[in-house]
Amino acid sequence: MQYMTRRRIRESRKSFGEQAFGDDDPMNGVANLFDIGLVFIVGLIMALFSIYHLQDLFSETSSFTMIKQNAQNQEMEIITKQGKKIKAMKVTKDSVQGKGQRLGTAYKLEDGSMVYVPE
Repeated sequence: MQYMTRRRIRESRKSFGEQAFGDDDPMNGVANLFDIGLVFIVGLIMALFSIYHLQDLFSETSSFTMIKQNAQNQEMEIITKQGKKIKAMKVTKDSVQGKGQRLGTAYKLEDGSMVYVPE
């Protein structure tokens, strides 16, 4: 009698395991691939943020100025951040007239990069 009871317990455990983790469901592998993809994407985003120091964009206390130049059409864009406020300005080739004061000097280096030196 005990032998039959143990046998039934083993069979019920086996059938429960087959129902929960059976090979009949073809979507089991897709769910695992989706989870792996999410982990990969989050890791990639974290790596990019750390490499390019983009975490400063989300800091409320940091302030910076960045000059970005498009390699294809040579357009420049100045991005400034002060506290929570981010402002982007495109540099154009239009000439303007007016009075003002000199703020500094910009130099173009041999490798094509530009350096701004404030006075």
